[in-house]
Amino acid sequence: MRRFRDSLTTRGAAFLASGIVLVLAGFALGQHDLSRIGIVLCALPLLAGFLGRRHDLSLVVAREARPSRVTIDEPAIVQMTVSNPSLNRSPVLFAEEHLDYSLGDRPRFVIPALSTGVSTHVEYAVRAHARGAHRLGPLGVRVQDPFGLTMRHASLSSHDELLVLPRVVGLSDGRALGRGLGSEGSVPHRVALHGEDDQSIREYRDGDDLRRIHWPATARTGELMVRQEDRPAKRRAVVLLDTRARAHAGSGPSGSLEWAVTMAASAVTHLLDLGFAVHLLTPDPGQESGVREDSDLDRSLETLARAVPTDEAGIGGMLHAASGATAQGGLIVAVIGAVDDDAARALSSLRQPGGPGLAFVVDAAAFSSGERGSSDGPDPRATTAALAGAGWSAVSATPDLAVADAWAGVAGSRRMVGAR
Repeated sequence: MRRFRDSLTTRGAAFLASGIVLVLAGFALGQHDLSRIGIVLCALPLLAGFLGRRHDLSLVVAREARPSRVTIDEPAIVQMTVSNPSLNRSPVLFAEEHLDYSLGDRPRFVIPALSTGVSTHVEYAVRAHARGAHRLGPLGVRVQDPFGLTMRHASLSSHDELLVLPRVVGLSDGRALGRGLGSEGSVPHRVALHGEDDQSIREYRDGDDLRRIHWPATARTGELMVRQEDRPAKRRAVVLLDTRARAHAGSGPSGSLEWAVTMAASAVTHLLDLGFAVHLLTPDPGQESGVREDSDLDRSLETLARAVPTDEAGIGGMLHAASGATAQGGLIVAVIGAVDDDAARALSSLRQPGGPGLAFVVDAAAFSSGERGSSDGPDPRATTAALAGAGWSAVSATPDLAVADAWAGVAGSRRMVGAR
């Protein structure tokens, strides 16, 4: 009964109410003709509801977004195909596509009557103003009876997603990027028959990595000798993104998490363009280790697009995983929130002697109020100072500090850029 009442349109409800009144008035006044008119008025919505429910609305919806991955404010065209696999002809339907609000208004259109096996195609445009995996669908449909007394609603449960990548800002080169490069351990051009890397031995030169000293040749010649592979190893860079909920504040594009994601995406893209082998580490409760590692641009940007606030345990697991990734040295870029003293020491130790470390410490209080303030958690200024004291180039990130300016400040110097 409730489903029938909910399906009534304003006209249908008026017909039903008028019919009930006329039936009661006819019985009270002894006017049977009046009662008959009331019965007809009551029967019309019931008949209309029956006619509206005899249609099978088991339609199949398929969507394809072109392109399937876009950047913020980039338009995409969604091509939707609606098919009728049932044996009955579908009625004319009023359709509304359900979308995330960040994609814009919900498109509405009319689906014509479809015979068995017939399809119709619809296109609509979306433009996302925020990164993330945005849901496309389900498709809501409505069918109205010929009298306009009832409206049947149904939802075609299929859905897809449109991945909106984070914004990437162009960054400048810096003096701090070319020191302590580390080794990626890439495969040489040839492999010897006995399974060892095909390599040559030469005399040691100032600046050579001490880990590449060839001790047997050194003992034989009496001079320091180093291994020189046919293909030089790539420069290594490790990018850490802290997504702990308590480390961030604000919401939407003006929130601190969005600032951090933009910085991480820009750093990964910039370092890959410079020829670094980049490893992005982010907390991921879905992984057995609790940490996700990506080493190519497409997967890194997808991971950053899906980044959401995580629990407090994320920082410990990420620092533990990073210790293995940074053991061979190289550039370290940490985009983090304020941490306690133990975590600050663990993070500081990731930078190997002679290697550069760049830290962007998010000031959550500044993002929540627009002004620097105190909070119950660790102080971002203390974290910035601790990292700077350990040889990192660090800056405190606030809403008024642009991503490109923050990078230019820390990448151009091995010393601390004052907290802002």
